[in-house]
Amino acid sequence: MDLIVTAAGDGWQARHGDRSWRAAVGRGGIRVEKAEGDGVSPVGRWPIRTVYYRADRIAKPASPFPTRVIAELDGWCDDPAHADYNRPVTRPFPASHEEMRRQDELYDIVVVLGHNDDPPVPGAGSAIFLHIARPDYAPTEGCAALAKDDLLAFLADAQPGTHLEFRATA
Repeated sequence: MDLIVTAAGDGWQARHGDRSWRAAVGRGGIRVEKAEGDGVSPVGRWPIRTVYYRADRIAKPASPFPTRVIAELDGWCDDPAHADYNRPVTRPFPASHEEMRRQDELYDIVVVLGHNDDPPVPGAGSAIFLHIARPDYAPTEGCAALAKDDLLAFLADAQPGTHLEFRATA
């Protein structure tokens, strides 16, 4: 059973079985066309690779997926010209990258999805994560986001083989 993310009224929702939660997606919405930096959440069904979490802020989430602590120097390369594009890296890092240990709470839980990672194709779009939503569910850079308690509930209910699927229509 997958986590299905679709439009819902004037916003977005994520459904898993008989449960549904308010969600946030990329500022470009959910679309088939995906390019580097467009803020689009890409239509498709993406496997869940790994769950990262901030052990200094939350307990280890219940999850059937590989789970690891976000370390102080963890980053994620988002430079399509670098050999480590769409891969975890250690900071300091010479190329463009995200800091995984953010000051805000958005990455207190980060679920890495298998989008453009096997192998990464430069320019086809950086990594897509499922992470904690802003309180107002403001758009992401292309990721999916849920409230922290909803994300924890999903992870606890998920099974091995669960994917996240972005659908352009319900």
